[in-house]
Amino acid sequence: MEKALSFGLAFIAAAILGVFVLPLLRRLKFGQSIREEGPAWHEKKSGTPTMGGLFFIGAFLMVTPFFITNRGAAALAICAVLYGIIGFCDDYIKVVKKRNLGLTAVQKFAAQLLVTVAFILYLLHTNTIDTAIFLPFLARPLSLGIFFIPFAVFVQLAFVNAVNLTDGLDGLAGFVTLVVTLFLALAAHKLGNASLSNICLVLAGGILGFLLFNIHPAKVFMGDTGSLFLGGFVSGAALLLRHEILLAIVGIIYVLETLSVVMQVTSFKLTGKRIFKMSPIHHHFEMCGWKEVKIVSVFTAVTVLFCILGYFAI
Repeated sequence: MEKALSFGLAFIAAAILGVFVLPLLRRLKFGQSIREEGPAWHEKKSGTPTMGGLFFIGAFLMVTPFFITNRGAAALAICAVLYGIIGFCDDYIKVVKKRNLGLTAVQKFAAQLLVTVAFILYLLHTNTIDTAIFLPFLARPLSLGIFFIPFAVFVQLAFVNAVNLTDGLDGLAGFVTLVVTLFLALAAHKLGNASLSNICLVLAGGILGFLLFNIHPAKVFMGDTGSLFLGGFVSGAALLLRHEILLAIVGIIYVLETLSVVMQVTSFKLTGKRIFKMSPIHHHFEMCGWKEVKIVSVFTAVTVLFCILGYFAI
């Protein structure tokens, strides 16, 4: 009952916020500028309101306090919100200051690094986690010792930006992360962390409420406000569960999106040739003639399958 309540309240809150905040975003002309290197047909999306991540972040902030019962879950909530603030600053610069690239790469990386290191050090200082991680399908933990901190920092930064890369089609990052978040809720329940399970369900409900406005054709985009928040949450939850490697399985779409960009850039610099028609990989499938709805459906289905595999790997 408690889990259904956490999910349902967040869904309702996000849906209501969407009804009232979306017109405000339109009046303020907080519209997304479409980058020139994207598919040409995406130009018609220019001007669509962004910062829609505020819908599920607002719902999360309203509902989560009723379900947090340990400091690990509280630290995760704060970490995700801080990432959302970084994303908000980036979006604000893009839409208000009219700088299409937002924060500089150095500014964004420095802010993310600061939040990540503070989060990890707090968890270690309070003995919420230790320097051991669990490998999929193996019951015994593997201690990383002094190498844990750089490993954990890499995992969080990598997945935060991987979720950001995934947010390129109507509903794509939302649906994929909805499935991943539901998996994290189930995993946390299986591992006995009720508070983490509940706040994962809160976020899942908020994402579903947001998707009412983000499914194709999207009335609003989540922006970096939403994608950085989601990335910070799912990677932080994996750290709390001590199943960081498992995130690469259940978040297979995030991994493929990132690898496609790395492979594309590396190949072009070394050989002058491109592997994909366009990266991230969701744009490659678009260039192959797939419709947005088909790509989102297939990527979501793949995520579901890998989450089922991931459940048996715990």
